[in-house]
Amino acid sequence: MSRTITVGLDGSPESLAAAAWAAGEAGRRGLPLRLISVWESVPLFQAPFMGAETRSREPERLPRDTADELRARHPGLEVIWEQVTGRPGELLPDAAEEAELLVLGSRGLSGIGGFLLGSVGQQVVARTERPVVLVRAPEPPAGPGADADPDGPVVLGLDANAPDDALLAFAFDAAVRRRAPLRVVHAWSLPPYFAYGLPPDPELDRQLGETEAGVLRQVLDPWRERHPGVDVMAEATPGKAAELLVAASEGAALLVVGRRIRRATPFGGRIGSVAHAVLHHATAPVAVVPHP
Repeated sequence: MSRTITVGLDGSPESLAAAAWAAGEAGRRGLPLRLISVWESVPLFQAPFMGAETRSREPERLPRDTADELRARHPGLEVIWEQVTGRPGELLPDAAEEAELLVLGSRGLSGIGGFLLGSVGQQVVARTERPVVLVRAPEPPAGPGADADPDGPVVLGLDANAPDDALLAFAFDAAVRRRAPLRVVHAWSLPPYFAYGLPPDPELDRQLGETEAGVLRQVLDPWRERHPGVDVMAEATPGKAAELLVAASEGAALLVVGRRIRRATPFGGRIGSVAHAVLHHATAPVAVVPHP
């Protein structure tokens, strides 16, 4: 199968917002949009406790109707859909490996349902080695034909002391395609004065800040040369990376963070503490880019 922008649909407002966002991304990249609705069969012993409408609904209706709305909203966009039966946490990572990008809906820490709450979204993000974007529904919830790509900068969370080319390439490409500025946030830690019972040293803090800013500048200079049309705003700021990125996500078009690929443990995959925090609290769509 050729590369696609793939969306997981579960019928929630968040997944419809994800489909709308993915349609815009497919148009920017000139790729087909693939909608996948995973129908998880219900054990017979649960059927009597479910409403008649839930038991009898037509599984194919969700992806078919969503595809029709997106084609009407984006003339010329190739939209394909399929309905499969199984566990989303197992099927969606496989679908991601055939995609340029996998897009899911997310409610963060609020509400119930949606891919990210529970183990499904985290399992998908942790298992796939392709970029995954998590999209929240707007307030009030919008349908699949709504514009889900807000104006604003692309924000990149970057550890300048251990930069990765895949993460940088994704963020710069996202800024180029949107003709948006790129805001790069590098968090660093002040010395633990409290551990030694010493007062803060403003001069030392200033020197450390200049050093960290220099490291960040050195990392970004080659990328600025490759992408002269991108307005890059670099910030080397003391503090916790997750808190700084959640704050920076306000009004952003996209927040990009990395995830180191680690061998799965018996307790499942890991996505890292920073990625975990921003997935739950960021207000902008979040792209998680796996890298070595």
